[in-house]
Amino acid sequence: RAVLLAAFVMLWEVAARQGWINAFVVSQPSRAMATAVSMARRGDLWIHLGMTVGETAVGFTVGTLIGIVAAVMLWWSDLLSDILDPYIVVLNSIPKVALGPIFIVWLGTTVTAIIAMAISISVIVTIMMVYVGFREVDPDRVKLLRTFGATRLQILSKVVLPASVPVMIAALKVNVGLSMVGTIVGEFLVSKAGLGFLIVYGGQVFNMSLVMSSVILLSIVSVLLYYGVSALEQAVLRTRE
Repeated sequence: RAVLLAAFVMLWEVAARQGWINAFVVSQPSRAMATAVSMARRGDLWIHLGMTVGETAVGFTVGTLIGIVAAVMLWWSDLLSDILDPYIVVLNSIPKVALGPIFIVWLGTTVTAIIAMAISISVIVTIMMVYVGFREVDPDRVKLLRTFGATRLQILSKVVLPASVPVMIAALKVNVGLSMVGTIVGEFLVSKAGLGFLIVYGGQVFNMSLVMSSVILLSIVSVLLYYGVSALEQAVLRTRE
């Protein structure tokens, strides 16, 4: 994998230097690196990077918690599940980018609107994944606890939640990327700082080195967040052994 990445970067650099591709349009690794280093020395890079990571972390955390709580409520009440199921399907099918202007009007051109966008993208997927995981728990275990007179809360805490930990971890992995997407979309629309803002600004002034450096940093952040969730998964699995 490292060789493949290095080969791609080298090919990109050589192609730009030799004129095989238009370096003004696609930039090149050395220019993108120089742009990132220059921003880091001025201190601007850490402000934009911290803004994006912070917004993503908040949207990811809140969206996951709301999704899990909503999934518990749906599992708890069959009537509520039957009523809300079509609405959840409709909300999942709506392109979340279309909600951006609504959040801007409701919440203003603030960080809150960006976080709301990140939450809106991640929460529905969490609800659907976790709720399906709850319903796929071994029904024989549930019947056994009911036979012994267990309450619904005891069934949830002793069987459903522990058995659904892998599903919830999988939802976390999906949500990391979705929350990042929501954050960047929100920054495209209203932000005055963040990697999404740099991408939009770089495109407006035709500074493709700024755009490419921001995209590369965004990719690195996404990978680090994903592996952070994977480390959490390993820690949880070790405690269950």
